[in-house]
Amino acid sequence: MRRESFRRATAAAVAGVLATALGACGGSDGGDDDKVEVVFSYLWAGAEAEALEEIIADFNASQDEIEVRGVSNPDFQKQLTSMSGAQGSFDISDHFGNGVGAWASKGILAPLDDFIEADGLDTDDFVPAAMSQMMYEGQTYSMPIALHAQLLMYNKKLYAEAGIDGPPETTEEWAEQIAKLTKRDADGTITQLGYANAEINTSFTTLGFMFGGAWDDQSGRPTPADPGNVAGLEFYTENIPGTYGVAEVRDFTSGFGEYASAQNPFYVDKVATIIDGEWQSVFIDQYAPNLDWGVAPLPYPAAQPELAGTTQVTTSTLFIPRNAKHPEEAWEFMKYLLSEDAMVRFTLALGNLPARISLLDDPRYDTLPQFSTWLDALRSPNAQSLASTPWSAEYTSDLGQAFDDIAQQRTSPAEGLADVADKASSYAP
Repeated sequence: MRRESFRRATAAAVAGVLATALGACGGSDGGDDDKVEVVFSYLWAGAEAEALEEIIADFNASQDEIEVRGVSNPDFQKQLTSMSGAQGSFDISDHFGNGVGAWASKGILAPLDDFIEADGLDTDDFVPAAMSQMMYEGQTYSMPIALHAQLLMYNKKLYAEAGIDGPPETTEEWAEQIAKLTKRDADGTITQLGYANAEINTSFTTLGFMFGGAWDDQSGRPTPADPGNVAGLEFYTENIPGTYGVAEVRDFTSGFGEYASAQNPFYVDKVATIIDGEWQSVFIDQYAPNLDWGVAPLPYPAAQPELAGTTQVTTSTLFIPRNAKHPEEAWEFMKYLLSEDAMVRFTLALGNLPARISLLDDPRYDTLPQFSTWLDALRSPNAQSLASTPWSAEYTSDLGQAFDDIAQQRTSPAEGLADVADKASSYAP
């Protein structure tokens, strides 16, 4: 996944044939009666799906007992419908880490612990922030194949023009840089912004982590009003809308081009710094190959140096539905996808990070510009992730509304997050 909201877009054209394709498969049908057919219903599409199909073909050629058939399926609802029946139409699929708890609580995911133990899969080789999202009530219900980390990206040309030597180490330095990197014309209209959110939910939760906040406690219960979360959002409101005006910032950002295009505001010198993920290494090479850019660790408050190396980790995961026809064979294929060689090939094709710690120094990632900074971020003890719980979707929705209200200064960070805390108190246990 390069970006969750983009990886399924090109799959819409094939969604209509899914029912027919799945209906045609049987337990051991599919062209070779001596092999068990495993249906892999995956969310990736386009070039990402092409890379995945190559890996599927290699797995099929590597042994003579299992034939995996890939089916591109961008529709979560079809997955849920299939998994809710007595027998499902697919054996293995992928999801996002923050959804594991919700699906596991519904009883529609197969626990993987017996498979993991029987095969001696070393889960300690997987990034801890990712593995924490794979668990629900002490059991493992999914495994991470690709990770995503948020870091500070900066436009070197705009930095040079502003006379700034390099990216900030502390949030105090960053605030000073944002002021120097923001430009307005004679009538006060913003023409260049020192910082803008790439995606508000991810940017704001990351800001909370940067200031020592926690969005969930150790039991997974929401803690939106944590003082660090409030401080992170206050940093944004004080340095962007509070300084330059809500209407002025809104007018400026309303003219931004599409994220996945050559008109991305970071690519065309409208925004000097953003918090964004590793897929930008591939995006920039595709859409803005002449952009002079850099990536750096997220800044930390000067009074809290222990927060150096903070990043937010999100995951793309693999799971087996509880009603899979061939769970043992699906696990064999999952093991293959989680192997070092397959994981490198897959994540390279997507421009994503590997889930295995042992792959963070793999030289094959050297082909991606400035990718090592994101890889190094996964080693940090301050790599954080949101808890995966039964109420993750509801929590995300409530946070999203609060974040928009805070960004538009309809409410303060303290008041907006306190309101989410009140709503969260009624989430189902």
